[in-house]
Amino acid sequence: MSATADVAIRTEGRAGRITLTRPRALNALGHGMVTRIDAALRAWASDPAVAVVILDAEGDRAFCAGGDIAEMHATGSRGDYGPARAFWRDEYRMNARLGAYPKPVVSLMQGFVMGGGVGLGCHVSHRVVGDSTRVAMPECGIGLVPDVGGSALLARAPLGLGRYLGLT
Repeated sequence: MSATADVAIRTEGRAGRITLTRPRALNALGHGMVTRIDAALRAWASDPAVAVVILDAEGDRAFCAGGDIAEMHATGSRGDYGPARAFWRDEYRMNARLGAYPKPVVSLMQGFVMGGGVGLGCHVSHRVVGDSTRVAMPECGIGLVPDVGGSALLARAPLGLGRYLGLT
């Protein structure tokens, strides 16, 4: 088991388990979290002892409220854009890996699922939401194109649902 203050990565039986452990920060993704999650996914992809990957999060308020904007704001305010570029590069790589993963991946999403949480939880093969789940791409509210593949997810939604959601 690999545990930090931000994410717990372990195997339980034949399942690789990844649990976001920042409930007070709405499980916002930091760069270190992204790199640890991606490393586990790479290792488990060819591990015959792991048959399924399960993503979940501590706390009732959020599965993941997106990227840790405070961290990016602090470095960007100092004129250092490298950390944000590295975060997004590695986050998008992780999202692409989840979307093409060779084994079933189940995300158990509760509460807020926004921005980077959509990337983490919605590109997988099996998505589970509950009555508290609220999926959003808040960057659209300030005129930015949704990132983490949000547009691709909407385009693939059945029965024109993505078009409806994207326009309302």
